[in-house]
Amino acid sequence: MSDHLKCLITSSVCVTSSSLARQLQKEVQSTNSSDFTEEQKVILSFLSPCTQSKEEFKLEDLKKLELIIKNILTYNKEFPFDVQPVPLRKILAPGEEENLELEAEDDAAAGAGSTETFPPRAPGTLLPRLPSEPGMTLLTLRIEKIGLKDAGQCIDPYMSISVKDVNGVDLNPMQDTPVATMKEDTYIHFSVDIEIQRHVEKLPKGAAIFFEFKHYKPKKRFTSTKCFAFMEMDEIKPGPIVIELYKKPTDFKRKKLQLLTKKPLYLHLHQTLHKDS
Repeated sequence: MSDHLKCLITSSVCVTSSSLARQLQKEVQSTNSSDFTEEQKVILSFLSPCTQSKEEFKLEDLKKLELIIKNILTYNKEFPFDVQPVPLRKILAPGEEENLELEAEDDAAAGAGSTETFPPRAPGTLLPRLPSEPGMTLLTLRIEKIGLKDAGQCIDPYMSISVKDVNGVDLNPMQDTPVATMKEDTYIHFSVDIEIQRHVEKLPKGAAIFFEFKHYKPKKRFTSTKCFAFMEMDEIKPGPIVIELYKKPTDFKRKKLQLLTKKPLYLHLHQTLHKDS
């Protein structure tokens, strides 16, 4: 092993914890250990002094160190190389969309959005139909497909469905569909049923059902809303319905709406009403 390699390892991973240093030395000196090759033991012997400190390790530091050591012991390219782990895709809270500053500014400019009063749910966690009540009507919405000119380029697409009052306030918990896997030409097929979590008769005047189409952007490592659509109360009728798509940010107050495209591309739904007489 070259002096350059020894210097690189010593200077790249100087972290803390005397107990970890002792454990590394123990592994290096063990004659019965089959976990490491002789060359890897030499590498660990140079890591050990770097981990000696009176300060304590934080859990986040331990996780980083584990990846760094693993990379050093398994990397098969010539030195020098970057020992930092490749940034992982951010794991968001269930149903959460990471908002970039630019999108947040767009939302503010449009006067859109509202404070969520229900906890977000994980994609694919749909709610069951409510119990029937005499004289009350329940609505099942089947999301058939959405038309987009770049449908084939959308990664991990899914739909978030919410019910808002005229001021954009949540009336029901938001529901997220599973990720759609079938793409055909300019269409992404969902073929999934959404059970609206309130009887139709109990929806206030001016309420609307919103559909936000979301997809993952690998270069920016976040989930983005591409467009949205909505259905108002006078459109609740049994059978198929086709509704227009609008540009983001989602305007829950429906004050400043801009069509996504002039092309004949829409969100295709099918409505089923269940009434207990």
